[in-house]
Amino acid sequence: MLDFIYYPVSAVLWLWHTAFASVLGATSGLAWVLAIVFLVLTLRALLIKPFMAQLRFSRALAEMQPQIQEIKRKHAGDREKQAQAMQELQKESGVNVLTGFLPIIGQTLVFIGLYHVLRSFQAGHTENYVFGAGQVQSFLDAKLFGAPLAATLSGAGSSFGTIAAVAIPLMVIAAVATHFTARAAVARQPAPAEGAAGSQARIMNTLSQWVFPAGVLMFGPVMPIAILLYFVTQNAWTFAQQHVVATRFSGDPVAK
Repeated sequence: MLDFIYYPVSAVLWLWHTAFASVLGATSGLAWVLAIVFLVLTLRALLIKPFMAQLRFSRALAEMQPQIQEIKRKHAGDREKQAQAMQELQKESGVNVLTGFLPIIGQTLVFIGLYHVLRSFQAGHTENYVFGAGQVQSFLDAKLFGAPLAATLSGAGSSFGTIAAVAIPLMVIAAVATHFTARAAVARQPAPAEGAAGSQARIMNTLSQWVFPAGVLMFGPVMPIAILLYFVTQNAWTFAQQHVVATRFSGDPVAK
């Protein structure tokens, strides 16, 4: 049903694995680690322009707050007129709500695709999407510091110690990176306004700083080590990207 996601993700992963395997060897676990890392880097590079568009959207939305509050006051109790006035304001300001969600949508789709493709590898030693049977077997045999990339902490069994030594640090790093990335983003936001909108902003800030990192620790044990690598790389890029934007474009966050 989601082959339009699975095949492109599989193809990019195949491309990077083939490239690294040609240097490190077809059986190299490091080739798979680098392939997953570079899959994330490829995605995030493609999302740089949407990310900048998201910043433009956030800035425009902040500048529109006085008009938004006036619309709510003027059409209090009439949600239909409020919605119509909001649409007109967004159109006049050149704001497209979709641009605020494109980076999140893109990252979510790639996560779904990667998770499905890697989990499908474990269904059997046969061809899978663009991967041949040999590469599927190569992933199933691949290890990071002795722990299989396909292994989960919850299903570690007798290899619990080896898998935990790799999975737990990755979970902790991912959770800490998620927290500090969200914390840095919140620190750069203007103080939440009073009222319902401000309350929603404060709730989202709390969720992003504390609940989401806790979710990484909660669901980490059932995630393959390969997916934990994805999370760590994803959060490392986000943190670095925020820092670069904040330092280089502090005067104009929507610089081209």
